[in-house]
Amino acid sequence: MLKGFQDIATSLSNRFVDQWKREGKQVVGFTCSYVPEEIISAAGLLPFRMRGIGATSTSIADTYFGPVICSFPKCILQLAGEGAYDFLDGVILTPGCDSIRRLDECWRKAVEDSRGTFPGFHVYYGVPHKVTQYSLEWFVEETKILLESIEEYFGITVASEDLRDAIRVFNRSRTLLKRLEELRSREHVPITGADATAVIISANAMPRDLYNRILEDLIDELDQSKDGIHGRKRLLLSGSANDDIDLVRLIESSGGMVVADTLCFGSRSYSDLAEEDGDPLLSIAKRYLSHTMCPRMFGYYKQRLAFMKERIQQANVQGVILQNIRFCDMHGSENSLFERDLEAMGIPCLRIEREYGPLVEEGRIKMRIDAFMEGLNAG
Repeated sequence: MLKGFQDIATSLSNRFVDQWKREGKQVVGFTCSYVPEEIISAAGLLPFRMRGIGATSTSIADTYFGPVICSFPKCILQLAGEGAYDFLDGVILTPGCDSIRRLDECWRKAVEDSRGTFPGFHVYYGVPHKVTQYSLEWFVEETKILLESIEEYFGITVASEDLRDAIRVFNRSRTLLKRLEELRSREHVPITGADATAVIISANAMPRDLYNRILEDLIDELDQSKDGIHGRKRLLLSGSANDDIDLVRLIESSGGMVVADTLCFGSRSYSDLAEEDGDPLLSIAKRYLSHTMCPRMFGYYKQRLAFMKERIQQANVQGVILQNIRFCDMHGSENSLFERDLEAMGIPCLRIEREYGPLVEEGRIKMRIDAFMEGLNAG
């Protein structure tokens, strides 16, 4: 089972997406954890979180983006321009951060220049930066517009019960991933951080009901396992979007064990459930607007610090790695606050700036992680 998840996490498409397409069904890509996958799934479409995995150049993306910008959206646009996303039938882009917001503008220009390479359906889904009654009401309307756009373009009708069914399926995923999180908190850890990352990433790249069945079997197997990893320093990984299991493997090759995270490709994507009763659109909008918050949300640093402290305590974390992609202003700035506050509590931290994509800086990063681990072991 783990090999299957590893295959999904280390490639753009996969056998489940291929099978879905062979059956004549459609796939819609999205770029941010604030996009409500339930809306896409309730329409009979496969939600697929877009990634830059496999990009070896940004020659196309550099035509549209400026030089001082995060490489994550650049790699996504690069792959789209190369035709790697030709299995998508639509995309939903958001203002997840300013670089991802800029991706929407660059994507539209690239579509003009390369017609036929990019999918026909393209929606910009706005997300407020604060949680208030007014912003929630606005976000409900934005979510309704998204649903209506999908219905109109794909020629389908989504009933309220379809949305409720989707909420239940995705809540099941979140509950199962919380169980996996609990297993990683054990003294004898039954799964490496790299493998756990692959499992979590796979949720956004295959049919969710099938994912739930496979994940449930894996959790049962891990729960009953008598084996486990013990004696390594327990680490939490935080910061910019990370869908690269090689980065986690690199950390663990230095003798640590990543037992927790606060990443948008990790625990932030499953930490909150949607209400299953009442108005499904309101329930979905409320869950996505107020779920464990990205630093894009203004004024919630204390809540994010509290969430990190909770994860540190639950998983008995002994050190925190705060990484950010170069030019990621949000995480780069917030990591300095985390470092200050966590170290004041006696929690050792390591800050790393990196590029997204292949570990071209592997030697430099490995050297810094080795030194950090040496300090933890000496302490």
